[in-house]
Amino acid sequence: MATRLLSIRTLAALAALPVLLLACSATANRAAPASSSPAAAGPSGGAAALAGPVPPPAAPAPPVCGDPTAMSTRDKLAQLLMVGVRNAADARAVVENYHVGGIMIGSWTDLSMLTDGSLPDIASAGPLPLAVSVDEEGGRVSRLSSLIGATPSARVLAQTKTPDEVYQLALDRGRQMRGLGITIDFAPVVDVSNQGDDTVIGDRSFSNDPAVVTTYAGAYARGLRDAGLLPVLKHFPGHGHGSGDSHTAGVVTTPPLDQLMQSDLVPYRTLTTEGPVAVMIGHLEVPGLTGNSPASLSPAAVNLLRSGGYGGPGFNGPVFTDDLSSMAAIASRYGVAEAVLRALQAGVDQALWITTDEVPAVLDRLEKAVNAGELNMGAVEASVLRMGKGPNPRCGG
Repeated sequence: MATRLLSIRTLAALAALPVLLLACSATANRAAPASSSPAAAGPSGGAAALAGPVPPPAAPAPPVCGDPTAMSTRDKLAQLLMVGVRNAADARAVVENYHVGGIMIGSWTDLSMLTDGSLPDIASAGPLPLAVSVDEEGGRVSRLSSLIGATPSARVLAQTKTPDEVYQLALDRGRQMRGLGITIDFAPVVDVSNQGDDTVIGDRSFSNDPAVVTTYAGAYARGLRDAGLLPVLKHFPGHGHGSGDSHTAGVVTTPPLDQLMQSDLVPYRTLTTEGPVAVMIGHLEVPGLTGNSPASLSPAAVNLLRSGGYGGPGFNGPVFTDDLSSMAAIASRYGVAEAVLRALQAGVDQALWITTDEVPAVLDRLEKAVNAGELNMGAVEASVLRMGKGPNPRCGG
């Protein structure tokens, strides 16, 4: 099928808060030709972020009011990073000093930064508007329950509410999140699973029936979208029947690709057409697709999504990794800088991890990779455009 071109305009609910616009560009091969648990922190869970010294803030970056690809190489690379922050000072420092494209609010974050007026100023301190994400699924993965209240798990919602009721619930919660300055929610889970409620996916899944998952996850995503948030479908190509927990296991294997095509991948065929929407790729080895690499670092897995090989339309929207720093499926193999590089080489648009400490080292490694021909600069620019957020609020007009 032809690639679906997406254009995303989220609603600004706070004065001077960045508007999240996601524009498209042609998919490019990221590697140069010569290259080949839920209660915790990350977007699928993970360990609490490590504390570290916060560098003093620099002056705000000059705003980019025209072509975002006119930024320096380092700033373009920084736009492909989304990092967890501890508090307002940590967020301000990493945005002003390193110009990262996004921050993530986690279980470790001091949530006062969402309520004390700090965020709009922080969000406009980089060259482009800042993406602000959270892992707010409801149920046991709820980072903002102290601010917006709790809600039942996805499984309970599908068992007790109609799709219209789930849409309204997501719309109401999405509006509250947008009012706090959130622009991206790493939800809904579209994994198809009959695992026990307290397993890694478990009650985070709407159902073991792909049709039920499609209906209810679609309603949830639509509610978030209508509230002005970007919903993120996860965990492609399907964690629901995986062999273990990618937070704690060094290797998590899914059923073979031909089995995923019959079940786990079915919801994506519909939900990726209901844009604007993004996809998160999990740290999952898929027999018949990824070899010994996790899908999040696998060009074959990203290409399956981009090309439509999963049985749906080719997807040209934003693609995120799961947490690259605290989940054993990645951390047992690679340090953060190498994992980020491999994810970008695979074709992912946004590399995600849960601390700010390693941002300088990551940027140094990525710049070295560009200079050595390990990372295709055209593909980097394609991702900057795909995640394009419009002009910085300081541009005026």
